[in-house]
Amino acid sequence: MTSPVASLLESAGRGRQAPHSADAEISVLGAMLLDAAAIGRALELSLRSEDFYSHANRTLFASIVRLYEKAQVVDPVTIKEDLRRNGELDRIGGELYLTDVLSSVPTIANVHYHAQIVLDHSIRRRLIAVGTEVVADAYEKPDDADTLLDKAERSIFAIADRRLKAGFRHIGSFLHRTVELIEALQKNPDQVTGVPSGFDDLDRLTGGFQLSDLVIVAARPAVGKTSFALNVAQHASIKRDIPVAIFSLEMSTEQLVQRVICSEARIDARKMRIGRIGVAEWPRIVRACDRLQNAKIYIDDTPALSILEMRAKSRRLKSEIDLGLIVVDYLQLMEVGAGYSRADNRQQEITVISRSLKALAKELNTPVVALSQLSRAVEQRTGKPRLSDLRESGSIEQDADVVIFLYQEESDAPDSDKSKGLVEVMVAKHRNGPVGSVKLRFAKEFTRFENYSERTEF
Repeated sequence: MTSPVASLLESAGRGRQAPHSADAEISVLGAMLLDAAAIGRALELSLRSEDFYSHANRTLFASIVRLYEKAQVVDPVTIKEDLRRNGELDRIGGELYLTDVLSSVPTIANVHYHAQIVLDHSIRRRLIAVGTEVVADAYEKPDDADTLLDKAERSIFAIADRRLKAGFRHIGSFLHRTVELIEALQKNPDQVTGVPSGFDDLDRLTGGFQLSDLVIVAARPAVGKTSFALNVAQHASIKRDIPVAIFSLEMSTEQLVQRVICSEARIDARKMRIGRIGVAEWPRIVRACDRLQNAKIYIDDTPALSILEMRAKSRRLKSEIDLGLIVVDYLQLMEVGAGYSRADNRQQEITVISRSLKALAKELNTPVVALSQLSRAVEQRTGKPRLSDLRESGSIEQDADVVIFLYQEESDAPDSDKSKGLVEVMVAKHRNGPVGSVKLRFAKEFTRFENYSERTEF
């Protein structure tokens, strides 16, 4: 017996004409034939030949655009010759069709609105086509469900993206908002324009983590990459009420939450691990948990997470809340997944992953902070990490907008930075700003980074 849902899908579209407006299509084409300015107005909406329902109208639009792109005169005579030269004039109805188009133009002034009607109907048809394809794929394709879901989401987002593309706007429409921002910055010189890290010197150097940026945080083992990223997430969510998504591929949610509690409550992580917390410390834990309970932190600890899974989960969370930051711990533990062809080596796969993370940041207009291992070469020498230490790890360096290295000198001398708990935070790449170095204090027992006043430039 066929299910009600299947019956509805099978009957969809039967006996129904696809959405379109013949009048709007003819009006747009007629206006374009009579006034070159109308061509520009229509193209500003990213109107394409496939947006026209009628084959004749698609052909005529393509001819108009063809001449327009060659900077040739566009009028009924030149279009007729172009169609004839390409063997298309008779197929679309000959000169009679062109005459009908020209005689059906109500007014050139409304071409923008008529073009919008054409585009709206085209989007409806594309939605129907995507829906039909999704149904067919679900029945027939051998791909796993996650791959099918990602394909469906990408198809829908592609349609929506076309709607959201903006054209030129006069500078006057931005002035009021910009002056308000300048005034706000004047009142608070420390104001950052992106998501703040919570570390004052670092935020002054970077301006915060900017929307759509991919930020790579790399270091040798045991320098505090995860603690640094968690501290950033804590500050964003607790102090600034910014929703944060954390993808923890290395640690379980329980381990991660323990670290966050230790940092927030300033409790020795080892004491918590072995169950030796003092009576006087419990109130601090309770207060920390109260703050975290209200924080907008969302954790996913799926191991070996694929690109497709991360993208789908991030999109869904973005649609439910105003997601402001994504943290990935860490990049090399991700998988390319079934939706991508298997690369010849892991380096090529890391390239695919890093480019996908950058694409995710841009698509969601949200900064992505991804932790990364350094290449093996850094273990063969002493000294600070360099950008070249990332170059063997796919295209991480090229894809990143910001690269931050955490460095702690290896000396155990009493007056060394390591003994003082100091870590150098090196902004080695900053696509839209200066590079430099700041120092933070790392309270390792609390898994907590804190501000330190010293700062240098390099």
